[in-house]
Amino acid sequence: MKKRLMVFCAIVMLCPVATSGFAEEQLDTITVTAQKLEENVQDVPIAVSAFSGQDLEDQQIESVTEIADFVPNLMIYTHASGMNSPSMRGIHASPETLTTSTGLYVDGVPVLMAIGFDDALLDVERVEVLRGPQGTLYGKNTEAGAVNIVTRQPDNEFRARVSAEGGMLLSAETGDRTKQLYSLNASGPVVKDKLFLGVSGQYYQKDGFIENTTTNDTDNDRENWSGRVHLRWTPTYRLDISLIASSIEYDDDSVSMNMAQSGAAMFGLPTFEDRKVSANLLGYNKAKGDSQALKITYSLTDSLTVTSITARRKYHERSAIDWDFSPYTLLHSIKDNEYVKLSQEIRLDSTSDKLQWLLGFYYDNDDNDVGFEQDSMIPSMVSTTDREFDGDSYAVFGQAGYFLTQSLRVVGGLRYSEQDQEYTNHVSGTKYDDSWDDLSPKLALEFYFTPDIMAYVSATKGYRSGGFNTVATDPQYRSYDEEELWSYELGVKSAFFDNRIILNGAVYYMEIDDMQVYEAVSPTMSYLTNAAEATAIGFEGELRAKLTDGLTAMAGFGYNHIEFDDFSDALGDYEDNKAPYAPEYTFNIGVQYRHYSGFYSRVDLIGYGEMFLDRANEYSRDSYEIINLKLGYETEHYDIYLYGKNIFDEEYDSEGYYDGYYTLFSEPGEVGIQVTYRF
Repeated sequence: MKKRLMVFCAIVMLCPVATSGFAEEQLDTITVTAQKLEENVQDVPIAVSAFSGQDLEDQQIESVTEIADFVPNLMIYTHASGMNSPSMRGIHASPETLTTSTGLYVDGVPVLMAIGFDDALLDVERVEVLRGPQGTLYGKNTEAGAVNIVTRQPDNEFRARVSAEGGMLLSAETGDRTKQLYSLNASGPVVKDKLFLGVSGQYYQKDGFIENTTTNDTDNDRENWSGRVHLRWTPTYRLDISLIASSIEYDDDSVSMNMAQSGAAMFGLPTFEDRKVSANLLGYNKAKGDSQALKITYSLTDSLTVTSITARRKYHERSAIDWDFSPYTLLHSIKDNEYVKLSQEIRLDSTSDKLQWLLGFYYDNDDNDVGFEQDSMIPSMVSTTDREFDGDSYAVFGQAGYFLTQSLRVVGGLRYSEQDQEYTNHVSGTKYDDSWDDLSPKLALEFYFTPDIMAYVSATKGYRSGGFNTVATDPQYRSYDEEELWSYELGVKSAFFDNRIILNGAVYYMEIDDMQVYEAVSPTMSYLTNAAEATAIGFEGELRAKLTDGLTAMAGFGYNHIEFDDFSDALGDYEDNKAPYAPEYTFNIGVQYRHYSGFYSRVDLIGYGEMFLDRANEYSRDSYEIINLKLGYETEHYDIYLYGKNIFDEEYDSEGYYDGYYTLFSEPGEVGIQVTYRF
């Protein structure tokens, strides 16, 4: 840590620094829709990290997972291509549950499970990361937070941008070590003031870094294509209709992992070398995600608006994995899964000087088909599954904010949700169902000491839906209940020196009840149950400062301590152990310099604390730090940059992944060049 910090400081000292004191330049004001109403981010009684489209470009953020590097107490853990499970304030949902603890919303389309928790950041206007329970306005599976991606709306201004990026991995066992990324977007009027069109696309390719000693080839190459079309119609000044369609397609090799010592011993195999496998099955992941959204906004009056968002999302994955990573057929699997969600939300909202309120209704339907074949030279390990998960959920919700005095505002909200789900096993012929409901309230008080300094206190309930244990034979374990938490938060949002310094912070305490955990009901069998209770305490701080003309500094820090208060099973007692997939701390420190002559430089130091991988706290990923660097020259129409991600090629493998059986390899560093042209 000390070495990385010294190098970071040395790089920062190389950046040109003016000495004339604070400049007249201010930090940009960011308007967000975190509470589904347009507000200044500094007026929202929620811990929110907001990124403009320019911020994403400056920080070289290319995917949803990389956003987490710049958000306190957020980690997005990549299990495989297209499967990313977020951990917010230490609250994490296992990918097998088909739920998340933190929801992802792209132009109103909900992504509420780890499978497909990914999106190409194409022509993005802003990204809002909301920390803390968001169940009142966003509903199920946002018990710890939400990531809201808003793409740029086409309008009367013609905009076009093309970008090409070529890079090289800093380390790899074999292969060409290359990376390439091409993107384009264009938008403008078809009929001035009435009809507008926006299109964007991206191609991404990256060589693998793991050697397969059986085939003498790389084992985790990645390639994907993505695109989006946005058609907007404004027949009157009161009516705004948008139809948005997007798609992302993956064509990747196997996962970036291998057997750990425990896994190798289970199969009687020797321990494998670092970043090398000997798989006799050529793994692949061919997945495709499509979504369509129809958003209609109609202003009934100057202060009263009705909004409707109709969405459909389909994600189809076909993949094969050699789970023993050896020349033998010990444990191979082939998946063919399809997940379809239809959703409808209708809101009515009103805004005046003293009162803001909204009322809404939400409905969604899930149709999930899961097919799985397991092959092995061991007859008892051969199996075939064909399962179906269907269900509907309904919710009504409302929230209001009212200024009791000029300085004091109260915010209250309530949501009632009901979810019905049915599980069918087409191989065994079994079929059963369950339902869950929840009442999620929120209460917050805001006090403005000055127009630029606001403190808030809130109490909010979070909720994650229940589900099924598909291999359970005992009826008492066939399903598990919802997980609930109460979060109590005290925060402050402040701006100083005429909006040239923004400093925000929050402290929180959470009580998690009926926690969804894997419980060993016998020494050889584990099911997901509600067997644990836990508490979490933490704090977060974010700083952004415009120091001089062109020179900006930013920093973020989060500390989180979450432990089991009550949890034991057939394999042990885990009281006072830390919950898995919950980094003890996260931080980022960055300095950016943009000179009027066109010179640009930026350096970021990013760090994560130790994180346990299992309930017994036997396996962990160590703390680590990485440094990103970007240098370039910018003009009115084109930019050229040299960039580096993890420039010291720091390794941060997860040794002991999946209860100690595997090692999940970290991504190597990369350096490259990027060229952008704007029309």
